Amino acid sequence: MNDATRDWIGFAASLGGVAVETDPALVKQKSRDFYWYSPVLKRQLRSVTGDLVAMPRDEAEVIAVLRRCFAERVPVTARGGGTGNYGQAMPLHGGLVLDLSGLNAIHPVENGILRVGAGAKLGEIEAGCKPQGWELRMFPSTRRTATIGGFVGGGSGGVGSINFGQMREAGTLLAARVVTMEAEPRVLTLRGAEVNRVHHAYGTNGIITELEIAMAPAQHWVDYAVGFPDFMQIARFTEAVARADGIAKRLCTAVAAGAAAHFRSLGDAIAAGESVGLFLIAVQSKEPFEEMLRAHGGRVCRRLTEAEAEGQVPAFEFTWNHTTLLALKVDRSITYLQVRFPRTRPLDTVAAVIADYGDEVPMHLEFIRVDGEVACAALPLVRFTDEPRLRAIIADLEARGCTVFDPHTYVLEDGGMKQTDPAQLEFKHRADPRGLLNPGKMRGWDEHASAAQAANP
Repeated sequence: MNDATRDWIGFAASLGGVAVETDPALVKQKSRDFYWYSPVLKRQLRSVTGDLVAMPRDEAEVIAVLRRCFAERVPVTARGGGTGNYGQAMPLHGGLVLDLSGLNAIHPVENGILRVGAGAKLGEIEAGCKPQGWELRMFPSTRRTATIGGFVGGGSGGVGSINFGQMREAGTLLAARVVTMEAEPRVLTLRGAEVNRVHHAYGTNGIITELEIAMAPAQHWVDYAVGFPDFMQIARFTEAVARADGIAKRLCTAVAAGAAAHFRSLGDAIAAGESVGLFLIAVQSKEPFEEMLRAHGGRVCRRLTEAEAEGQVPAFEFTWNHTTLLALKVDRSITYLQVRFPRTRPLDTVAAVIADYGDEVPMHLEFIRVDGEVACAALPLVRFTDEPRLRAIIADLEARGCTVFDPHTYVLEDGGMKQTDPAQLEFKHRADPRGLLNPGKMRGWDEHASAAQAANP
């Protein structure tokens, strides 16, 4: 709940030389992410806004802001590019929005390791590292505008996960510098598995200011859109490419005709009623990829080399949650789910879901690696009618053995983990003893606070 009694102009002045924004319209704009992908969150969060935005330029200014906010018991919600979809960066209790985009230093890659400020945009990281012979291991479809800190704090995988799995798996996130929310904020360096204390924690238990990430050797990628008359044909082809270890790839996506119909920028390249596959294939694998495509009955709709792709919408901007965004631009009644199909014969379950739901749930598959094995994930569209129907679809998918990562909740545990991560909760007790960081997002902390209050009324 916003604190209407506080003198926010005076509080802003007390932050010294830290840049701030107090205009209510601009503060509201900086208090938003893409929560409106969900009609449930759109109803719940439409009135949420912060009271003040601070825009530190370096870690010292982050410390100064957090010190002052702790003393005044001001809630703090960290923000990167604001490209999340679950209200992660929205200040439920008002207070200060901490815009970290100014912490954008990108250091040279050393031995395949990049040290980078949390506010650096992923597209700028990739562009800066390519001349050195390196590229990101994974990134979201919002690469142009998303920041690395926001991706680590709120994401889990994306383009490149067919090679490197989820971000949580060992070897990609190497270290994080984290500032605590205390009377005298500390700067902690978490390394190795310790980084998972703040990875995908929505900034509830520390402010990430800098990261060390492992990079991948850069390759020359060919950008493909391919077409099939039947979705299960393209699903089987995409799975085959994902499992073909000899074909170097970065993206393996299959989109049903009901969703691909919204890919307007592909224009006449897609035939009416055609299901579409989006791929990034290394140039040396171009010939075997196209041979597999012909054998499975598909055709090339668009093929772009890196030079030809300049100025074009890249393949990855039709995938992951950009698929949902493109549909929403046409039909605001659409929403989506995030699903992982069973590991054993996943396409059998996909086919059964399509048979039962038809165009109510246009299918969208993303193939990734989980624990070293190819897995079938999905971000299917849903033609939304009401929340009970949405919940019934989720329950049915779970009954079929699917894992549903609910994108219609802003609560950390309820969206994906379904349970409190003890390491993240324990770290919050140490790093944010007053619970001022992004309050209302971590159920485990709120349950602890309620129990403590009941024990000491």
